Amino acid sequence: MIDFAAAREAMVDCQVRPSDVTRYPVILAMLDVPREVYVPDGLRAVAYYGEHVPLGNGRVVLDPRVFAKMLDAAEIGPNDLVLDVGCGLGYSAAVIAHMAEAVVAVEEDAAMAAAAEATLSAQGVETAVVKAGPLAAGVPAHGPYDVIVFEGGVERLPAAIADQLKPGGRIVAIFVDGASGQARLGLKVDGGIAWRRAFDATAPVLPGCAATKEFEF
Repeated sequence: MIDFAAAREAMVDCQVRPSDVTRYPVILAMLDVPREVYVPDGLRAVAYYGEHVPLGNGRVVLDPRVFAKMLDAAEIGPNDLVLDVGCGLGYSAAVIAHMAEAVVAVEEDAAMAAAAEATLSAQGVETAVVKAGPLAAGVPAHGPYDVIVFEGGVERLPAAIADQLKPGGRIVAIFVDGASGQARLGLKVDGGIAWRRAFDATAPVLPGCAATKEFEF
């Protein structure tokens, strides 16, 4: 029998803290949220390993270190409204809900969206809502957002998502180029987004976030 509470503590102490994640709200949230209930039943035993957990169809729950460092960079505060793009089975939304005033999570896989909503409700997470729909469309009805977090890789940032970020808002995403990638933090300034490198990371590209391939003769 796996002691998930001990595994969760070990994840934070051995993976998150050594990765220069210093913001206490991030550490507290990851200590509190039971990651194992937000992964497929057959993969609960590996929920706390230091790697992405596959959800099927090329989707993953991000590696704990990568996810924690993204949240650390985003500086989510208790008054922030956050858009969580590609929440999968709901783990990211649950963690962010501990840090923000409210979370709007969008998931285009209808089965995952329904499972995320059910699990979040069962876990008593009252400040997160899951909307089923195309990831690239975001959820404009609830925006604009103080922070936007992508739970996977992007080759391009969907224009509709950028439009949903408040002036001065922050956005964090893993930009993927082939086998390499880089997590970047963006700040919305003068209608555009100014990006800076946060750390190196890679993840499967989310639906709707692949680069448009140019036609070649």
